Amino acid sequence: HMFGEEYMRRWGDDLVTRGDWLPAVDIFESDQHELVVRADVPGVRREDLDIRVENRTLTLRGERRPDTDAKDRRHHRVERPHGAFSRSFSLTETVDTAGVHADLTNGVLSIVLPMREEAKPKQIKVQIAD
Repeated sequence: HMFGEEYMRRWGDDLVTRGDWLPAVDIFESDQHELVVRADVPGVRREDLDIRVENRTLTLRGERRPDTDAKDRRHHRVERPHGAFSRSFSLTETVDTAGVHADLTNGVLSIVLPMREEAKPKQIKVQIAD
């Protein structure tokens, strides 16, 4: 609500999507007025992730490697994709790129993008004159 239609359109469209597969992503604003990007990356190792913020663009790259013992199996069905992926999202001016941090827990990557102080809502007290 805070940023209007322009804001929603930017986050709804990837700047770049490429790779062998693409992780599902949710983007929302937390109660602490931070933008949070959550990506489903089960099976992706921490060392196979590359997260960058450059020129107001958040880029998430990674790779899910195939099982090392897969060549010794006779597969009946393979539905879990593997390989490289890359997703990029444009950031608004309100994001404080210096405070970005990420966490990987149970196959879910959470990237937290704090808002600049001036972009956070402020409550103003009204004084009553006597």
